[in-house]
Amino acid sequence: MRITLIAVGRLKEPYWRDAAAEYLKRLRPYATIDIVEVPDRDVTADERGALKVEAEGILRAVPDGAHVVVLEIGGRQMSSEGFSAWLELAGVEGRSSVAFILGGAAGLDASVLARANERLSLGAMTLPHQLARVVLLEQLYRGFRIMRGEPYHR
Repeated sequence: MRITLIAVGRLKEPYWRDAAAEYLKRLRPYATIDIVEVPDRDVTADERGALKVEAEGILRAVPDGAHVVVLEIGGRQMSSEGFSAWLELAGVEGRSSVAFILGGAAGLDASVLARANERLSLGAMTLPHQLARVVLLEQLYRGFRIMRGEPYHR
């Protein structure tokens, strides 16, 4: 499976970069993961305009034929086991390409939400987008380990 993680903004602090790199390394045996960082825009002066510009970059980065999953607080919540089952079903259904989209501080433009096949929430709490990226990578890793019956998830 090829997974594209499209994120607004970059991982600025070294500890976020280190955590993401660790999970990307752990994920190599299970899937091809591509990270696309779309530059974040200053939303203080013109939030709608900034979101539109971010949306253009996000939508350009979505691979052709990808199943698009937007991460947002109002999306569907799943347990780790449920997410693992979702990943397995995606493979069974022949989804060779899945794109996860993480917005920036101001969220996502309506055009990105309209492109989504599904909406996923990591929980009811608001997370900084850098932490959300690391949590998603960890849950992908955990999901593949659960799917294969490998030790990690307790």
